[in-house]
Amino acid sequence: MKKVKKSDINKLKDYLWEIPMSFRDDMKVPARALAVESLLDDIIEDRSLSQLVNVATLPGIQKASLVMPDVHEGYGFPIGGVAATRYPDGVISPGGIGYDINCGVRLLTSTLKIDDVRDKIEALSKEMYAQIPSGMGKGGHIILSEEQMNHVLTTGAEWAIENGYGIHEDLTYIENKGKLMEADSSMVSEMAKKRGTDQLGTIGSGNHFVEVDYIDKIYDEDIAKAYGLENRQMVVLIHTGSRGLGHQVATDHIRIMMNAMAKYDIKLKDRELACVPFNSKEGQNYFKAMCAAANYAWCNREVISWEARKAWGTIFGEAEANLKLLYDVAHNIAKIETYTISGKQQKVIVHRKGATRAFGPGFEELPQAYKNAGQPVIIPGSMGTCSYVLAGTEKSKDITFGSCCHGAGRRLSRTAAKKEVNAPVLKEKLKERGIYIQSGSFKGIAEEAPIAYKDVNLVVETVHASGVAKKVAKLKPVAVIKG
Repeated sequence: MKKVKKSDINKLKDYLWEIPMSFRDDMKVPARALAVESLLDDIIEDRSLSQLVNVATLPGIQKASLVMPDVHEGYGFPIGGVAATRYPDGVISPGGIGYDINCGVRLLTSTLKIDDVRDKIEALSKEMYAQIPSGMGKGGHIILSEEQMNHVLTTGAEWAIENGYGIHEDLTYIENKGKLMEADSSMVSEMAKKRGTDQLGTIGSGNHFVEVDYIDKIYDEDIAKAYGLENRQMVVLIHTGSRGLGHQVATDHIRIMMNAMAKYDIKLKDRELACVPFNSKEGQNYFKAMCAAANYAWCNREVISWEARKAWGTIFGEAEANLKLLYDVAHNIAKIETYTISGKQQKVIVHRKGATRAFGPGFEELPQAYKNAGQPVIIPGSMGTCSYVLAGTEKSKDITFGSCCHGAGRRLSRTAAKKEVNAPVLKEKLKERGIYIQSGSFKGIAEEAPIAYKDVNLVVETVHASGVAKKVAKLKPVAVIKG
């Protein structure tokens, strides 16, 4: 694979860089990176841009393959990648969605201020850890029957609410109201269903977490008011996805597509980009299964919210337990959307892998309260730094197919982080700064240490300067629950 050097990249704007089609003769579109120059220098060090070039060779790809400033290498597609293929005969690629289908984030807001309850944060962190199951393969207290599983896969967050694990109002504040209609539970294998039987309401391991933060700074008073955010307000950030079920869906369908590509005369530089035409039988089967796994993930985050509310009520009293959902958005998903391409309105299959939808004011799906503000975009940092709430813009449609970054982005592998970080020492240092970590292992703390991630402030400054999304509020952590 030809490695991309800085000399191969053209600067289009201070925040936008392009690898032209002349770089490799099989590229169908240019490859573009959204990043300030200091971040670009980091990105060049791994295989992200070489993977981005490979994505630019996909059948039916439109306009450009793209990466966000938090990009790092992944399976096939780089994490932080966006690609839109022609509908309905362009390809769909599971590598462009990822193994953790509908990994995403949601933010819950409270009526409490950090200054009034700081003495209860350690107790809250312990109660959250007790209520929210976490860790590799860890199950929860909900065991789904076959009938219940199929209902979860087709109705998403609705199932949690119907069964007493959520609040009906939440549906208004979830992307697609927490349910993709194209889901078909029969396209999800028995093995995938088995893996998901006891994992609703669990966060898993890796970079997944539940975090208690407070609003440290407001950048846009009007949008913050529309979102219900105030300075010093306590909030809860939840980051997880479809767990083992989603991973198995990806595994099953990647295997099928690898065997089917020859039938459609698809040849790729990297087999990890396994893909088939969207309108093929294999493409439709995967899309329906992906939608079902996405529904499972929205249901999972709704149940976790119920657990977080329970913990909140235990520590602060029932009157404070009704945490309000600000928004829930996916960042590993494929969607059918419409954009202006070469002067024409065109439907495309938008792959977002480690990238967040970032639509502007007036978007028809937005809750009425957010119509003038734009879609909330939630950007987690690392457990020792900060996170952000942004608002999507109309400009994002022109630059990034309505997409934004999804976090800080790794700069060290998990193996490298474990070599560099003394987890017990880090945990104590964070405690001295008023950040309480509850985790099942020191290994998880080391792997997710702040040093393992890019500077989230630079990442967010990039998307803000580009006009893809605008800064609304900065969040500081006080408690982190991890696997």
